[in-house]
Amino acid sequence: MAGQLHVAYSQKVKGAAIFGAGPYYCAQNNVHQALYGCGDNIYPTYLSTLTSRASAWSSYGWIDPVNNLSGSPVYIYHGTNDTTVKPSVGDAGKAFYQHFGANVTYSTSVAGHSWVTPYGPNDCTANSAPYMNNCGTDPQKALLQKLFGSVSSPNTGPLTGKLVKFDQSTHAVNGWAGGLSMGSSGFAYVPKSCEAGQSCRLMVSLHGCKQGYDRIGTAFIDRANLNQYADNNNMIVLYPQATSSAVNPNGCWDWWGYLGFTNYPMTR
Repeated sequence: MAGQLHVAYSQKVKGAAIFGAGPYYCAQNNVHQALYGCGDNIYPTYLSTLTSRASAWSSYGWIDPVNNLSGSPVYIYHGTNDTTVKPSVGDAGKAFYQHFGANVTYSTSVAGHSWVTPYGPNDCTANSAPYMNNCGTDPQKALLQKLFGSVSSPNTGPLTGKLVKFDQSTHAVNGWAGGLSMGSSGFAYVPKSCEAGQSCRLMVSLHGCKQGYDRIGTAFIDRANLNQYADNNNMIVLYPQATSSAVNPNGCWDWWGYLGFTNYPMTR
């Protein structure tokens, strides 16, 4: 979903960090393509189709101009032991961005399907809940350096900022977060410096499938290793929350079209 938002709203979203996922519009509004082309690689990714659709929709004004992607910082991380999204799908994500001239860093490790973090409870190669693996590395430092150019060391002691819980329905277009397969509550981590009025950047952190608040509480928020960096880098971290529904049993963000074709790959 991070890639979806970055491409569709490239005028506002200035860069993206993507873990264990494929290119924009990979699923092509088809659940079978999502499973077998964007997860497993039984189906081809159809990269030329994805790039041509993005270019066409950009020309129609349905997404922001794809020219914005030129030079945009993109950090992609993929594990060679990922059994949910095969590494070749991550390769296609890299190729998609490079087609539009993005400034891509592609990092790989022996990780399974996960958000890799020093605070992950799982072993590096695991492919199991809560999908937060510890590989003895710090990808968050690398992704923030990519997005920001430089980054101060994280706060490794007690956090000094504040976790704010808010009603997501007040920000939903239809006034009902549940109708969008979003949870009733979202969260934001606000460092002291930002609360005091200092100019701060905004990082939107989109959890993976089965990682929402209704599944694991604030475990992803607490262990993602973003709040630690936020404390020392004037960065607010927004944690919107997807939730399980009849059309979305695993609480994923809509990267394959469960809310309808015009909702997930476009701005309008």
